[in-house]
This record gives sequence, C-alpha cells and structure tokens, in this order.
Amino acid sequence: MLLNIRSVSVSVAVICFFSIAVIGWISGLSPSTCCKRALTGAVVTYVISACAVKMINCILINAITTSIMNKQKEETIGTGN
Repeated sequence: MLLNIRSVSVSVAVICFFSIAVIGWISGLSPSTCCKRALTGAVVTYVISACAVKMINCILINAITTSIMNKQKEETIGTGN
C-alpha cells in the first residue's frame, strides 16, 4: 500500500511547527520571531518529508512489481515442465 504524500507531509509539518514554536516560546523569544521560525521550519519539513515519502513510494512500487514479475516467472517455469 502506497503512502499518501500530502497527509504524511502535513502531519509532520504541523508537529514540527508547534514543536519549534514551543521551544522558541520557552526560550523567551518574541511571538513574531517564534512564528517566523516555526513557519520556516514547517515549510522546510513539509518539502523534505514529501520528498522522503515519494522515495519510499518508489521503493514500494519497485518491490511490488519485482515480486509480481518473479511470481509470473515462477508460474511460467512451473507450467513449462
């Protein structure tokens, strides 16, 4: 089963946004600074996680197609005898 790129990336970005905002708030930064840093971190995290999910999906598709091809090859060899 392939992963949904948008849902995974948004979930990770939201967690990152709030984590960075809370860390900034605890550190005593101004709210605007916390917001800017959290937003920047969330955008970067979204892009990176989207790329990672795309790579995982490519690996899964490759594994699935290889598995299907091997099964077909075994069936072909098995029926030839």
